[in-house]
Order: sequence, then structure tokens, then C-alpha cells
Amino acid sequence: MKVNNIFDTHAHYADHAFDSDRDELLLSLPENGVKYVMLASSSVDDTRENALLAEKYEYIYAASGVHPESVDTNPTDYLDIVKNTALNSPKIKAVGEIGLDYHYEGYDRDKQIKLFEEQLVLAKELSLPVIIHSRDACEDTLNILKKHKPFGVVHCFSGSAETAKEIIKLGMYIGFTGVLTFKNAKKALKALEAVPLGRLLLETDCPYMSPVPFRGKRCDSSMIAYTAEKAAEIKQIDTQELIDITCENAKKFYSIKD
Repeated sequence: MKVNNIFDTHAHYADHAFDSDRDELLLSLPENGVKYVMLASSSVDDTRENALLAEKYEYIYAASGVHPESVDTNPTDYLDIVKNTALNSPKIKAVGEIGLDYHYEGYDRDKQIKLFEEQLVLAKELSLPVIIHSRDACEDTLNILKKHKPFGVVHCFSGSAETAKEIIKLGMYIGFTGVLTFKNAKKALKALEAVPLGRLLLETDCPYMSPVPFRGKRCDSSMIAYTAEKAAEIKQIDTQELIDITCENAKKFYSIKD
């Protein structure tokens, strides 16, 4: 499928899945319709690596932040590292990904909430938007978002249409992945219906969440075309038009100018 103007608003190119061909792939993406990529960070190491990748490739930007699953492995000065990386790199355009993840047994709710809120406060201090991760933690995530009222996006959205409406009311954006193309995507498609075009972002979360027909394979930013095709079908507009709209949304969200 030939499209252009893709903005992948959430990718993980520092992931080990790309170690064998990272530069080759990143050099090829603009030739395959990818105009911008935002790298989300999961740890302080990730934050540093993503900042370097963003400096190396003109079309790539990055976020500085720590994922909730890193809560027990962060250095004590993690917040200073996240802050200083953001301050020292003009290609850092957000704080993230941050949030809550209650998916696995043994998670520490209080530690995750503390980590989340510390970074929400930092994002406001830096005047940066936030990239929110929320898995199996909808109620706590919503309550914290209502408390702090950040400018942000809930990425890889997995909630209900009702939750999507609550997030939109807060002035936030919602990002969807290749999950939209899965056979069991009824809930995600209902949520998509509830999101106005002006608040919609597209993402891969690569190397994960590959859309059909690539499900089970390593994902990359060019595959957004298939996610966009499904989203356009739901929104009853042309695929390229939807890609253009979401690209403009993302540029506005991340304060990126051509």
C-alpha cells in the first residue's frame, strides 16, 4: 500500500529487535512514506539512546521518561536524568512513556503511582506533553489524569469508548496501533468511533503490535498504512486523508514545524 506523510507517534527503535539492521531500516523509512517518528522511552538508558538516535536522523524525535515496569530498576537520580536529557536535546518533545501497568502479578501500585506523578509534575515544569501508558489500570490512570490535568496522549489505547470520551474531555489525544486490524478488535474499533478526528494519533509501538497482514512479525513505522486503512474505514474517509490529518495532529501535539 503506497501512502506518504506518516507520523508514527510511538516507536521503540532502541529495542534489541532492531540491533541487526537498525540504521539500514531507519535510512529506508522516509522512502516508504514515513515523514516523522517519535521514540518513546522506557528507562533512563532508553532515554539516552533515543536522544542519540533523534540527533542522528532528521525525521526522528524522542521523548524522555521512564515506563512503570522500570520502577524497581531506576537509579535514584532518574528524575534528574530524564530532566537533563530533555533540557539538553532540542529533539526531545515529550515526557514518556509514563503511567501505570498492573498487568503482571507482583506489581507495586504505590511505587508506580509515585513514579507516574513525579514525571507528570516534571512535564509541567518543562512545558512538555506526556505520553501515557495504561494497562489494566484504567481507574487509577483516569483519577491521576483528572488530578494533574496534563497535556498528553494515551498511547496504544485499550479502553472502552466511555473511557475514551473521558480522556477527550480532559483535552487529551488518543493513539491507536495495529490492534485495530485484529479480528478481536471490536472494543478498540468502538473506542475509535468515539474519538474525534482532531484528537486521533496513529502509532506502531514497534517492534510490537504489527497490523494484519504482518501480525507476529517485527513491526516498523511503514506498517501504519494498514492501521490507517482500517481507521479510515471506520471514519468513512480516504486512507491518505486520515494519515494527513493524524500527521497534522501529531505535529501540533509535539510542537514540530516543517
